[in-house]
Amino acid sequence: MTGCRLALLAGVLVLAVAASGCNRLKARDHLNKGVNAFRNAQFQEAIDHFQQAVALDPTLENGRLYLAMSYFQQYAPGGESPENIKIGHQAVNAFLDVLNLDPKNTTALATIGQIYYNMKDFDKAKEYQKKRLDIEPNNPEPYYWIGVIDWAICFKNDAAVRSSDPKLSTPNAQGALLVLPAKLQDGLRQQNAPLVEEGIQMLQKAIDLKPNYDEAMAYLNLMYRQKAEIDGNDKTRMAELKMADDWMQKAMNTRKTNAVQAAAHGNTATQ
Repeated sequence: MTGCRLALLAGVLVLAVAASGCNRLKARDHLNKGVNAFRNAQFQEAIDHFQQAVALDPTLENGRLYLAMSYFQQYAPGGESPENIKIGHQAVNAFLDVLNLDPKNTTALATIGQIYYNMKDFDKAKEYQKKRLDIEPNNPEPYYWIGVIDWAICFKNDAAVRSSDPKLSTPNAQGALLVLPAKLQDGLRQQNAPLVEEGIQMLQKAIDLKPNYDEAMAYLNLMYRQKAEIDGNDKTRMAELKMADDWMQKAMNTRKTNAVQAAAHGNTATQ
């Protein structure tokens, strides 16, 4: 009797292994079909294949990652329609599934941060960029994005303070806004000063790691303008605005240099 039971158990195990192997083959087939659909921008068809691939083989990380990227491709950055927001959250949830298998997947971390930034959920966006930074301390991009997010929050806070008086939000003939009254400036300083300092530090670090990072230079210009907004000392404010102008000029010069080098590299590659 014992021998019969062992034989039966062995038979069941063989069938289970065979079924598992069959499911994995089917999963790979759906993965390949999904990749082809993805490359042809047929994202809903790709989603269907990747969902089946993951259902057949839950350990298939590439299937989860492609599924998340397919949702992401259907998301319109900044779009506020309920359907678009739903797709954005579907993409986030799909990338979180990737992180469940691989907590250090920087593509998932970066894209979740980008989606939250586009949704204007800046705290969540920064949270995921900082997680990415912990994994990639020598990558300039997360430093850049944290600086961008800090500036976005500062700008939002500044706009909210200025909305209390139409005169404060109306540019003069030179395109500049009025300096905030001391009381309003004090309140804004409490909100923005830590963000300004962090943003400048992060953007500078991004440039240290990537000296031709013209986008980081452009945002460093903007961040110094936010610093000037909360500085009650006229002389210091003017120095900060001068610093902002210098960084803007550096950004434009570097962008031109980058474009020339890219064009030269492209011409060399085609020869």
